[in-house]
Amino acid sequence: MSTEVQQAQGNRKNSKGSRRRIRRRLILAALWTSVLAIIVVACTAWIGFKANIMRTELQAATTLLPEMKAQIAANDTAAAAVSVEKLIGHTQAAREAGNDPLWKSVSALPWIGPNMQAASEVATSADDVARLGAAPLVKAFQSLNWKTLAPTPSGIDLSPLRTAAPKVQAAAHVVRESSKRLHNIETGNLLPQIAEPLISAREELATLSQGLDSAADAASLAPTMLGADAPRHYLLLMQNNAESRATGGIPGALAVLTLDKGHMTLESQTSAGALGPFDPPVPIDAEQKAIYSARIGKFMQDVNLTPDFATTAATAHSMWEKRTGERLDGVLSVDPVALSFMLEATGPVQIADPAIRKIGSGLPPKLTKENVVRTLLSDVYSAVEDPDRQDVYFSGAAKEIFSTVSSGKADPKGLIDAIAKGVDERRILLWSASHSEQATVGKYKLGGLISGPNVAPAQFGVYFNDGTGAKMDFWVKRTVEVAKDCTRDGYREVTLRVTSTNTAPADAATSLPGYVTGGKAFGVPEGTVQTNIVSYGPVQSNIDTVVKDGVKIPFAAQRHSQRSVGTSTISLAPGESATLEFNFGHIVQHSQPEIVVTPTVQSVKDVLLPPLAAPCE
Repeated sequence: MSTEVQQAQGNRKNSKGSRRRIRRRLILAALWTSVLAIIVVACTAWIGFKANIMRTELQAATTLLPEMKAQIAANDTAAAAVSVEKLIGHTQAAREAGNDPLWKSVSALPWIGPNMQAASEVATSADDVARLGAAPLVKAFQSLNWKTLAPTPSGIDLSPLRTAAPKVQAAAHVVRESSKRLHNIETGNLLPQIAEPLISAREELATLSQGLDSAADAASLAPTMLGADAPRHYLLLMQNNAESRATGGIPGALAVLTLDKGHMTLESQTSAGALGPFDPPVPIDAEQKAIYSARIGKFMQDVNLTPDFATTAATAHSMWEKRTGERLDGVLSVDPVALSFMLEATGPVQIADPAIRKIGSGLPPKLTKENVVRTLLSDVYSAVEDPDRQDVYFSGAAKEIFSTVSSGKADPKGLIDAIAKGVDERRILLWSASHSEQATVGKYKLGGLISGPNVAPAQFGVYFNDGTGAKMDFWVKRTVEVAKDCTRDGYREVTLRVTSTNTAPADAATSLPGYVTGGKAFGVPEGTVQTNIVSYGPVQSNIDTVVKDGVKIPFAAQRHSQRSVGTSTISLAPGESATLEFNFGHIVQHSQPEIVVTPTVQSVKDVLLPPLAAPCE
C-alpha cells in the first residue's frame, strides 16, 4: 500500500475521531446547559418562592397592626398579647425567607442584588420591631391600667409607669434604629415593586418612632414631675382668652399647684395685678424686647405677649420668686377651654366653696363642659363688677375643677384624652426649672417653643395680643389660612391670610360692662376691639409686605431667633371684619407649612382653614 493511501486512511480515521469527540463535547455541553438551566430555573423558582413568602407574611403582619392598635385603645391587653404573638410569627417567617443562603448569595449580584438586599432589610426591620418593640410594649401595657394613671384622693400610683419606662425606652430605641437602617438604603436604582413598599415602611417607622420617643420621654419624666420622689410645686397661670395674649390669654389668676405622688392641691391663689409692676423689669432678650417692649418683664399680665412659652414661664417664675421668695419647680399654664375638655371627663362640677358661690351668685351653680367657657370669659363680668373679685371667682372655679379631677371622679381614659387634646391645641403648656427636664419638655408642643431643632422647619405662626385693655376677645372670631404657596427663582413664597370679625352686639358700648369694653382706657372706643397681630415665618425667611383688605399697609418687620416677624394692628367696631395678608418670601424650606396660632375661645380646627395654595402670579 502506498504511502499516500495509508496517509489518506489515517486522515479518515482522525476525521472520524474528531467528529466523535466534537459530538461528545456537544452532547456534554448540551447536558451541562440543560443542568445549568434546570439549576437556574430551580433557583429562580426557589427565590420566587421565598419572595412570595416574604410578601405574604409582611402583608399579613401589616393587616394585624390596626387590629392591635384598636385592642390597645380599648384596654384589651389579652387580645393585644395574642395579636403581637401572631405578628411575630409573620415577621419571623419573612425574616427567615430573607436569610435563606441562596437568597443571600444572589443578593451579592449586581442589579438584582440591591433589590433583594432591600427586601431583606425590610423583613429584618419588621421582625426587630415586632419582637423587640411591639412585644415589650404590650407587656408594659399589660402592667399599666388607665385607672392607676388617673388621680385619686390618695394620689396616683406611679410605680407601674416607672416600671414600664425601661421597656418603652428599649422599644423606642429598636424602632429608631430600624428606621435609620431603612433610611440608609438608596432607593434610586431599586425596582418599583421594592422601592414603594420600602418608602412606605420608612414613613410608618418614622411615625411610630416619633410616637414611641414621646411615650418614652413621658414615662421617664412623668413620675418625677408628678412628685413621685418629692413634692413638686408649679406656678399655675390661668390664661383668660377674653383678653388675648400670644400664648392664649392674660394670666390674670395665679396659684401654686402642688403635686405630691400625683395628688394635686391648689395653694397661694392670687392675681397678676396683686404682684404689681417690677422695677427694674425682669431682663428679656433684646430681640423680644424690641418686638414686645419691656412690658414682658414689668407686668405679670404681659409675660405672654411673646409666643415663646419658655420666655413667658422663666419670666413669671422669676417674678414669683422676687415677690414671694419662693422658688418653684416650674410653670404650668391652662385656659378655660382646656378646663372644658377636663369637664368632659369629670362631668359637672358643683361650686362648693360658699365664698365663691357668694361672689358668683348670679352665675351657674354647676360648671359643665357646655357653660364653663362662657361663664369664665363672659358672664362673670356681668355678674361680678369688681375686677379683683372676678379673679377670685376665676381662681375658685379652677380650684373646684382641679379638686374634682384630683378626687378620682373623672373617667381615667377620658381625662388623659382631655389633657392630650389641651396639649395638642397648645392650651396646656409646661416649663421646668430643671435644665435637663426642660430639654425634654421643649421637644414637644407642651413646651410651647418657637425656635430650636424641634420646631418644624416650615413653621409659621399667627399670634394675637389685645390692644384694647379689655375683655372683648370673647366676641372676636378669626380664621387663618395659607392663601398662596408657590416657588419663584428657587425660593418659596407663602401668604398667610388672617381674617378677624367683631361679633359683639351693635350696642356693645352700652350693653356690655365697662370692664369688658375697656371704657376707652387706651383710647379705643367702647365696643371696638384693637388687636396686635404678629406673624412669624420660618428661619431665614423675609416678611415682604402686609396687605389689609387688598391695600398694602405699613408694618413692623423684625426678627426673633432667625425667624422673620411682621406686626400690624387692626381695630374693629361691632360687626366689622378685616383681612390681613402677611407675605413671606426667600423661604428655603420646602416641606409642608405648619401653622401655629394663638388658642382662642374658638376651637383651633375652626380657626385653621384648609390651604388655598394659589400659584405665583
